[in-house]
Amino acid sequence: MSVSQKEEFTHQTVLLAEAVDALALAGDRATGIYVDGTFGRGGHSRRILQQLGPSGRLLAFDKDTQAIANALQINDSRFEIVHDSFASMADELAARNITQVDGILMDLGISSPQVDDAGRGFSFRSDGPLDMRMDTTRGISAAEWLATEDEQMIREVIKNYGEERFAFQIAKAIVAGRQVKPISSTRQLAEIVAHAVKTREKGKDPATRTFQAIRIFINKELEDLEIGLAAAYSCLAPHGRMVVISFHSLEDRIVKQFFASKVNVEQPDRRLPIRTVDLPKAQMKLIAKIKPSEQEVAHNPRARSAIMRVAERLPGAAS
Repeated sequence: MSVSQKEEFTHQTVLLAEAVDALALAGDRATGIYVDGTFGRGGHSRRILQQLGPSGRLLAFDKDTQAIANALQINDSRFEIVHDSFASMADELAARNITQVDGILMDLGISSPQVDDAGRGFSFRSDGPLDMRMDTTRGISAAEWLATEDEQMIREVIKNYGEERFAFQIAKAIVAGRQVKPISSTRQLAEIVAHAVKTREKGKDPATRTFQAIRIFINKELEDLEIGLAAAYSCLAPHGRMVVISFHSLEDRIVKQFFASKVNVEQPDRRLPIRTVDLPKAQMKLIAKIKPSEQEVAHNPRARSAIMRVAERLPGAAS
């Protein structure tokens, strides 16, 4: 597929205004340093740049080479793109002598262009090579992994990352299928799953959970999220905001639990001789939990599962 064809794939940024508004860029904060952890096609980054002052700065991250190519088209001295996961945030900021940032936005999951481009292998709706890597310059493809992994591991990935109750049957079918013919295309995998899954929720393709699970595993999405959240908090200035948009329950659970761990600090036994001033204090406060409006979902059905959580670092919070 040519570059011009690839550019035909468009992406509608979910919760665009709400996410950038949550960073609270008004006043003195417009001169701060911000991070867009997932550039994607740049919707959030471009809106942040519109609101940043002349001395503000935005550092964006993405693993996808197509996203990087898109980001390089932005001619703005306040903006820089890093070809890596937001899990590398702490190291990349330190390399630039940045100790604190005023806000961090993380829009998780995959973008519409990634899904719609059959050549990426993320979707079962069009036939294409079974790749699924966000960064095609690193790691192994889904096809390479399925060709060599044992049945038990495949089952665990599909069960744990896809919350798939037919994981046993699907893994067994995959191993049997690869003995007949290498599983190298999305259609092959989708057909194998469809034959293994006998029932499914109305309107849901049998392969949905399996494709989600393998994609998450191949790209280490949940591991990167846990590392990225910890790194983001460590870099956040007092009153700095973290804005995280998730699209499925596994991601949202991690975000929710992380924020809760910073808000609900366990207190020691009251009978212990500890001064009030020395008691553990909350490190963050929750600002908002927002879902797309009915109007946005009607305009962009892929927004329907999005949940945005916002938290702010409190002054004096421990690192």
